[in-house]
Amino acid sequence: MRMTEIEFDDAKPVEGYGPGFFRIAGEVIEAPMIVTSTGARPWGGYVDVDSLIAMAGEIDVVFIGTGDEVAYLPKDFRQKLDDAGLGAEAMNSPAACRTYNVLINDGRRVAAALLPVTK
Repeated sequence: MRMTEIEFDDAKPVEGYGPGFFRIAGEVIEAPMIVTSTGARPWGGYVDVDSLIAMAGEIDVVFIGTGDEVAYLPKDFRQKLDDAGLGAEAMNSPAACRTYNVLINDGRRVAAALLPVTK
């Protein structure tokens, strides 16, 4: 099997995660967070939809990491993202981290809004 190392250039990948934290470009964030190719910042969770809407012109899709398990997004949260023309895909946080990393490596305009895992 041939293994190819991923090159992230200047993008900020999710390097790791664990119970209650994420590691982005060497920085540990112990809270829900938003990560884009330019960096990471805390996120207020589903009540903080405005932080995601503000990125609507900069990204095409945001992966919503719902924690340990896949969960439906709150209806009003999803509706506000749809109204802003921002695609959103819900998945558990580990899958959202992996998907985000693969797509930023391809140079895609994506972000991830992540709730920490508990296990």
